[in-house]
Amino acid sequence: MDLNSKIIVGLGRISEVFKVLLWEQAKRFKLSPIQIQILNFVAHHTDNLNNVSHLAKEFNVTKPTISDAIRVLVNKDLLIKDFSSEDNRRYSLLLSAKGKEVVGQTENFAEPILQQLSKIDKSDLESLYTTLSELIYKLNSSGILTVQRTCFGCRFYDNHKDSHYCNLLESTLLNSDIRLDCPEFEEK
Repeated sequence: MDLNSKIIVGLGRISEVFKVLLWEQAKRFKLSPIQIQILNFVAHHTDNLNNVSHLAKEFNVTKPTISDAIRVLVNKDLLIKDFSSEDNRRYSLLLSAKGKEVVGQTENFAEPILQQLSKIDKSDLESLYTTLSELIYKLNSSGILTVQRTCFGCRFYDNHKDSHYCNLLESTLLNSDIRLDCPEFEEK
């Protein structure tokens, strides 16, 4: 088996660990993994991203799947639909107080992975991060990954003489400064 194939197998195994850890948290709260992911996403993103259309793209599922998950979360008093836009059919999602409590108890579900990463040499981690950020951008560019908010696809990003530069921050970025989920991201 060539190195690329071995990396794919390795990424698959990491994905399985991620799913198992997410399921463990979901079972604790009698929720599904997608419901936990929605709560954590809403907690860490702006209102303009916290809607059915965007969440469906973000998690690569159908709008009815997201709508069903949201309905359950609203019924369990974990999410609130905010209809404050001009269009009464459109709403953004907000966490309720109870939803914030659940997020506080679930947002660190990947802690076992973090513990293992802390045992790896910093230069190896920086190399891994550089590779992952480039892979995510390339998968998005090829249409496989539908949503990305990484520096490489942002209108503020420039590559100056093989160094990264953010025109919004007006500063040079190290490889480790490249964001995978930038709150200021604006597509090129």
